[in-house]
Amino acid sequence: MTDAAKVLALLAERGRTLAVAESLTGGLVAAELTAVPGASNSFRGSVTAYATTLKRDVLGVDATLLAECGAVDPRVASQMAAGVRELMGADWGVATTGVAGPEAQDGQPVGTVFVAVAGPGGTGKVAALRLNGDRGEIRRESVRSVLELLREELYENARAQDTEQNGGN
Repeated sequence: MTDAAKVLALLAERGRTLAVAESLTGGLVAAELTAVPGASNSFRGSVTAYATTLKRDVLGVDATLLAECGAVDPRVASQMAAGVRELMGADWGVATTGVAGPEAQDGQPVGTVFVAVAGPGGTGKVAALRLNGDRGEIRRESVRSVLELLREELYENARAQDTEQNGGN
């Protein structure tokens, strides 16, 4: 079972939905998800916000943050995930931003990537990655990493809900 299939199965099992915001991956996360039969049960859609202005205008990333730090920043990834979640009315949002190469961007070297997850009740997480390889390898590993981060958060969220339902035990 692929990472995308695992994530979609967990979402469907819990009756939850997902939206995706992508920059450096350029739609690869959405492509992985939609390659899974039945993805439409949980996957709401995606925004490929390659241009910084789209991160600000469509996903609601703070303009000052973008001006001061550029698009390759953990807070930008976090705000992208939260923004796409809200924009598409999804339970969960994920985001990718970074530098796939061939040149550095915003003072960040090739292989600098941030992936983020935003979930119900303000839950979320950002992972900083330092990836090696060519442009294609960096993008593929970014897809794998964001799906793995989401899978971890889905498990963590389910454990927290089980604990609440069992009176904290």
